[in-house]
Amino acid sequence: MYESYYGFSERPFQLSPDPRFFFATSHHQRALSYLQYGLDQGEGFIVITGPIGTGKTTIARNLLANIADEKIVAAQLVTTKLSPDELLELIAAEFKITVNGNSKADLLRSIEQFLIGLNQQGKRALLLVDEAQNLPSETIEELRMLSNFQLDNKPLIQSFLLGQEELQDIIAAPNMEQFRQRIIASAHLRPLKVEEVKDYVNHRLAQANCNKEGLFPDDGFQVIFEKTLGVPRKINIFVDRLLLFGFLEELTIIDSDVINEVASEMSVELTGSLNGSALKNSEFSQQLVINSTENVENIKNVLREVEEILEASIQQKVKMTRYIDKLLKQKSREFAKAQSANANDIKQSK
Repeated sequence: MYESYYGFSERPFQLSPDPRFFFATSHHQRALSYLQYGLDQGEGFIVITGPIGTGKTTIARNLLANIADEKIVAAQLVTTKLSPDELLELIAAEFKITVNGNSKADLLRSIEQFLIGLNQQGKRALLLVDEAQNLPSETIEELRMLSNFQLDNKPLIQSFLLGQEELQDIIAAPNMEQFRQRIIASAHLRPLKVEEVKDYVNHRLAQANCNKEGLFPDDGFQVIFEKTLGVPRKINIFVDRLLLFGFLEELTIIDSDVINEVASEMSVELTGSLNGSALKNSEFSQQLVINSTENVENIKNVLREVEEILEASIQQKVKMTRYIDKLLKQKSREFAKAQSANANDIKQSK
């Protein structure tokens, strides 16, 4: 796609969390430091919360990728809407524990024997639970019970919980007092500030070996911040589209006018529009009465929004068609050049 045009070694703004592209703001570095502190302590729970797209999973991946201690055996859970029994089954599966029997007692016994076996090897288990806001309170309580597995007064397993803001409310419930007392550190991530957006974008470009200086002017970063509200995942989506647009239009500089144009194209295409205007739940939760003038107007507004979405989709298809056409022409030129080179080689050999 646009990688060769801009001289990238790879796409710098992929959505999949990649530890190589980890960018540590002060908040992210603090969260990572808490995780590392928890590792050093070898006990208790660490809780990291933050809005969607602020980098919680990236932090977890970064931690796992940089664990140099061979004494730590780590596993990560990403499917967390689980009952206590399902949680135990998934833990056993992730740690590749052989379970002898079908009862919960058999499952717990097998997990404990595995943890004791690690301890005898001088190792310990680390469990990272992503999207932990989906865990029912009784399942979080099961995690606390697992932390009771000890040998020589040392816990055999640690659990780190990463989740959206709702996780804070779950933990704050009165029946979670015993769990709260096991938390040794917590951190809450926030979106990036405008100056951090510039550093974040430049960092990812550098990681992809960008050889274009001044690809985004300084005033462009302010617009990117305004359109994405500093949320890293939205920045990735937005800047990836900016680079594709720049490639299609053969731009060497992506200025604020271009950024605003692309933002306008994407305003209704993405869930939670980039301009930060959120749909009000009340607009859709109220029961419609057809003979109400107000509700008839609401229906018209919804139809207009649908029309805008369809128009945006058509515009995107047109752009993709242009991109494919351009790519085919580029490949055709490369093929013709290769054919010409082969012909010259044949003539020289004769």
